[in-house]
Amino acid sequence: MTTAARVAGVGTLVVVLAAGGYATADAYDVVPGIVTLAPPVADPLPFPTAPGAVAPTAVPRALGDLDAQVPLPAAGQVQALVDALAVDPRLGPSVGVTVVDQLTGEVLAAHAADAGLVPASTAKVLTGVAALTALDPDATLATRVVRVDEGTIAIVGGGDMMLAAGAGDPGSTLGRAGLADLAARTAAALALQGVTSVRLVVDDSLFTGPAVSPAWHPANVGEGFVAPVTALAVDVGRLREGEYAPRSADPSIQAAKIFAKRLAEAGVSVQGDPARVPSAGDGAELARVESAPVVDVVHYFLETSDNSITEVVSRLVALDAGLPPSFEGGTQAVLRQVATLGVDVTGARLADASGLGAGSSLSPALLAEIVRLTTDPAHPVLRDVAVGMPVAGLTGTLSDRYTKSDARGLVRAKTGSLPRVTSLAGTVLDAQRRQLVFAVMADQTPEGGQWAPRQAIDGFVAALAACGCR
Repeated sequence: MTTAARVAGVGTLVVVLAAGGYATADAYDVVPGIVTLAPPVADPLPFPTAPGAVAPTAVPRALGDLDAQVPLPAAGQVQALVDALAVDPRLGPSVGVTVVDQLTGEVLAAHAADAGLVPASTAKVLTGVAALTALDPDATLATRVVRVDEGTIAIVGGGDMMLAAGAGDPGSTLGRAGLADLAARTAAALALQGVTSVRLVVDDSLFTGPAVSPAWHPANVGEGFVAPVTALAVDVGRLREGEYAPRSADPSIQAAKIFAKRLAEAGVSVQGDPARVPSAGDGAELARVESAPVVDVVHYFLETSDNSITEVVSRLVALDAGLPPSFEGGTQAVLRQVATLGVDVTGARLADASGLGAGSSLSPALLAEIVRLTTDPAHPVLRDVAVGMPVAGLTGTLSDRYTKSDARGLVRAKTGSLPRVTSLAGTVLDAQRRQLVFAVMADQTPEGGQWAPRQAIDGFVAALAACGCR
């Protein structure tokens, strides 16, 4: 074999060996290539389903249904309790009572249940029911600042009479929106326009008619039981701290003056005193703050029995119904809205929406029917009325009643108190955990104040709570 042939053979052998080595390396994925000994690649997993596309499961209920197997109390024994209350001298000669089974609606006992009596603040239950069925429970009330002209701004009331004088508190219903926050946002907007001095006007034209009801006693504002009803106010028009502090005669102007101070603290000087200018709110908006939701506002007036806020809410119901946002329009709207729920309001009369004024007339049967409606699963939005009412011995206007009673915590009810008028309407669990709806009204109680008639009514409700009555 020649040298050339040997060289060619060796070269060929080298190439073959190199190719074999590369193929081996390829098979073991050491070098790039199409040969592999690795197992086949698995098919990819399906594209994940977005969590939002998954059908939701039922939300567990915090409270279960009442047990229909729990026996009803014996009607005769309940009637005996009612009869004793009706002649209790602590209530006087004009008493109406009804007790109804919550589940069935059966009237267990009654005395003058269809008589028209003065409801006092139990009338607020009607306003709460009307509000939560007519309005969006999550809606809020805006207090806005708008530009009127080159040198003038307006604070525009949207119905929030619970503004804070300073910063708002997001965890509170009273004072959720604050004038300090509104002033800071207004100052920031004005700074962008190079404005550091303004004239301030007030537009509180959302509501119409008188701000003080002719059905109220003239001393009620000064005594702190109510404020003139306006489209904006600080702390419901109070002139100092305290639940029954005297109220401003003009809560809108009072709020505007406080807002002027907050603007000055934020670097914007205000020329002169604020003046009322109706229909000034159509200009470009500079800033706003929002109240607590309507449902929280309803809770507030049911628990605290605040007259002014109840009247505000009735005006919102009137606006929704296309009626004048006034005392007359508010009461008409409330009764009309309640009637849409199937309640017969024939003979019912409201002088105002809060029950403070003279001239209202409701029957115990009507009150009990409306309270029962708030516990009806067919009307879930009204549950907020039922749970918004005070709890015996624990919250609101019942916090200092039933404190030493076994009925403490078992009664949810709306109180009503006027001179020589005492009422209570709500629900109670009896000894076997049957829920009963009751309404007690007395509008000719003896002189001497609320203590004695409240003791009589609370004793009666406590007896219902203790009733095995079989």
